[in-house]
Amino acid sequence: MPNNLAYFMLMTWPLVTLWLFRRLPIERAILWSILAGYLILPPLAEFDLPLIPDMDKFTIPSVAAFLVCVFGFKKPVPLWPRHPVARLLVAVFVMSVMPTVFTNGDPILFRVIENSDPIVFVTDALPGLRWRDFGSVMINQLIVLLPFFMARRYLSTETGLRELLLALMLGGLFYSIPSLIEVRLSPQMNVWVYGFFQHSFEQMMRQGGFRPIVFLPHGLWLAFFLMSSVLAATALARAAQGGDRVRMALAVGYLFWVLVLCKSLASLAYGLAFTPIIALAPLRWQLRFALVLALVAVIYPMLRNLGLVPIDLILAQAESISAERAQSLNYRFENERILLERAAEKPWFGWGGWGRNLVRHIETGQILSVPDGRWIITFGAFGRVGYIAEMGLLAAPLVLLAVQVRRRHVRDISPFVAPIALILALTMLDMLLNATLIPFTWICAGAVLGYAERLQYQDFDRSKPALFGGTQVMTEASTSGQRSIM
Repeated sequence: MPNNLAYFMLMTWPLVTLWLFRRLPIERAILWSILAGYLILPPLAEFDLPLIPDMDKFTIPSVAAFLVCVFGFKKPVPLWPRHPVARLLVAVFVMSVMPTVFTNGDPILFRVIENSDPIVFVTDALPGLRWRDFGSVMINQLIVLLPFFMARRYLSTETGLRELLLALMLGGLFYSIPSLIEVRLSPQMNVWVYGFFQHSFEQMMRQGGFRPIVFLPHGLWLAFFLMSSVLAATALARAAQGGDRVRMALAVGYLFWVLVLCKSLASLAYGLAFTPIIALAPLRWQLRFALVLALVAVIYPMLRNLGLVPIDLILAQAESISAERAQSLNYRFENERILLERAAEKPWFGWGGWGRNLVRHIETGQILSVPDGRWIITFGAFGRVGYIAEMGLLAAPLVLLAVQVRRRHVRDISPFVAPIALILALTMLDMLLNATLIPFTWICAGAVLGYAERLQYQDFDRSKPALFGGTQVMTEASTSGQRSIM
């Protein structure tokens, strides 16, 4: 169980957020209030309040940053994107919970039926969804998108994009210290600080040693974060000059060494494959790779349903690397299969919350399935419509950015936007294996969408006549080559 310090940290994080906004530029304040909360706050600890979603390390930093930004410092955050496709996806993401709630009003009962009479004993039950669940789920959907909205407004400029990559790199450097301690001494940081271990200790043992977890939900999440830090540092090194480039290159090498020690095959493979691409490939090619990865992530459920995913071939390749990894991957595929069968019973709007999307024993209610990938969780809970809305909001910025980049010379495009797009696409791909959708993922998506909107609408805005008189309307952002997206 979390100790008192864990709950104290959650309660005081809004004050930390206020301090960050008072001391830092708005780009850094938004980034560090959310990223530092993700890295430092305790996992699993939460406040269960009535009629609103559970407040934990994911929701508290997002809500605190939004409220301080809008009400504390009077910085507007539009909740409505400018591009019509993005508007539609936001509306569906928020409103699709309505049919999900209204089609899951019946409780799920688990019963033992005796042969005599017969006599039925109800052993357990999952509640049906009611109107209050509709309000709670809709509020949760809005909270999820708060980092997306803030990033679209304030992190989609050249400065904001660079600050985003810099935050990822510095966060990785900071987290490398407790990570190395756990590699050497075993994963104990969360026990020492917050009084409990947040996952299965056995899963942190690999290759005769340990992989770190620190204050994150799983060691795989930490490895993926460090991989993102490696890619961010690589992008900054490529854009740097002189001595700064040398320092950035050293940071890349150091972070990659820590990534190797995390003993996560998938994240290491991502790093090996895409670090050279960010370091050497042209911007357009980076975006093409991002689009391919996003496409695979979006259509994977359809391919899985049609039996077009070469599972046997994938398992054979995994077996050639490690029998233990092949067994783990096969376990994931088997759980996907039974969860897809469950999701097929309510294909369009899903089963909703309370674990209704899980496969359980018909008599005892014991959970028989473990959903690892974010995609199968969303697919089971919110159906095809919810899945399309969520993955669409993550993929649409990449598509819109690629369209705008094709219309412009590469020198007119920020060197920082393509690496962020690639990190976003890799997160979408990893969501097929793990539930690694975090607030910072939405920050990346919002920043890319905002930048694409700036590119699309800046020419129109610069030539638009003012409401009074014939002079051009020039916002503060457009005078420096970027338009306001208010």
